[in-house]
Amino acid sequence: MGHRVESELVANVIAVQVAADQQVAVGDELVLLESMKMEIPVLADRSGRVLEVKVAAGDVVQEGEVLVVIDD
Repeated sequence: MGHRVESELVANVIAVQVAADQQVAVGDELVLLESMKMEIPVLADRSGRVLEVKVAAGDVVQEGEVLVVIDD
C-alpha cells in the first residue's frame, strides 16, 4: 500500500515537484502548499519510489488528506 504523506493543514497546492515512479530521498520536496499567504514545502520523510501523486497544482487540500504515496 505504501507510506502516505498527508497534508498537515488546509491549503492550496501551488506545485507538485514529483511524479509517479520517481525516486525520492529524505528531505526532497514533494509538494508546495500555500496557506494564509505562507508557502509550506512538504518534504519526504523517507526514501523510496513515488507510487502515486494524489493532488495537482490548483487543488485545495484538507488536513489529513493524502498528497503522495511512497513505496515502503
